[in-house]
Amino acid sequence: MDEVVRGNRVVWERASGKHVREYDELLAQARDGGRLFAREAELLGPLLADRPVVVHFQSGHGLDDVALLNGGASRVIGVDYSSVAAGAAQRRAVELGVACRYVVAEVPGVPVKDGSVDLVYTGKGALIWMRDIGAWARDVARVLRPGGSLFVYEAHPTVPLWTWDEDEPRIRPDRSYFAETNVNDTFPGNGAREWQWNLGHIVTALVAAGLRLDVLEEYAEPFWRPADGTKAAAWSGRLPNSYALVAHRPA
Repeated sequence: MDEVVRGNRVVWERASGKHVREYDELLAQARDGGRLFAREAELLGPLLADRPVVVHFQSGHGLDDVALLNGGASRVIGVDYSSVAAGAAQRRAVELGVACRYVVAEVPGVPVKDGSVDLVYTGKGALIWMRDIGAWARDVARVLRPGGSLFVYEAHPTVPLWTWDEDEPRIRPDRSYFAETNVNDTFPGNGAREWQWNLGHIVTALVAAGLRLDVLEEYAEPFWRPADGTKAAAWSGRLPNSYALVAHRPA
C-alpha cells in the first residue's frame, strides 16, 4: 500500500465511524431488506436468479449486501479496506443471521480464489479510490468464473465537475474530466485523493482484462445527496450523475 492509498485509508477509517455511530439506524434499514435503486434491481434480477456467490468490492456499510441476498444471492463476501466499516457490517450480519462475511483487504488484491465467484458487485463511490483501473479490472476478471458477471452502479465520472449551485448547473474551475486526480472536499471522503477515471478508461480496462460489455446506461439521478437538503441544479435531470455497467467473463 503506497503513501497516497495509506492516507486515503486513514480518511476512510475516520469517516467509517459514522457506520458505528449510526449502527442502530443502519441495522433497522438492514432488517427492512436493504435498498437497491429500481433500475439497479431490474438489471440485477437476471444475474441473481441462479443464487450466485457474490463478492462486493468495497462493501462499506453492507446494506446493499442484504438487498443482494434478498434478491437471490446465496451468499455475499464483502471486501473493504476500512476495518471499522467491515467490522460494523459483520456485526450487523451476525445479528441478522444473514449469509454475509466481511474481509479487510485492499482492492485490487481481493483475497478470493481465482474463478470462484459468480458475480462481482461494486460502485456507489468505489471506483474513484482505485489508483490503477487496469489492475482493478484484472482482479475482477481473475475472481470471476467463466460466465460470471460484473455489476457496477456508480457515480458518473462527470460528477466531480458539477458545482452545487441551486440556480443553474456550472462546472468547477478547479476540476477537469481528463484530470488524473482531484482532492475530495465533500463528506465522507473529505481530504482523500480520488482518481478521475472516465468512462473510456473504465470500459477499455474491462475489455483489456478479457470481459465483454453487456450494458452501459447513464442516469440523471445521483446515487447520493447530502443530508442537509442541498438541491443542486446539476441534479435537475439535464446532466449525467450516475451510470450502470454490466459485463461478463466469456465462458
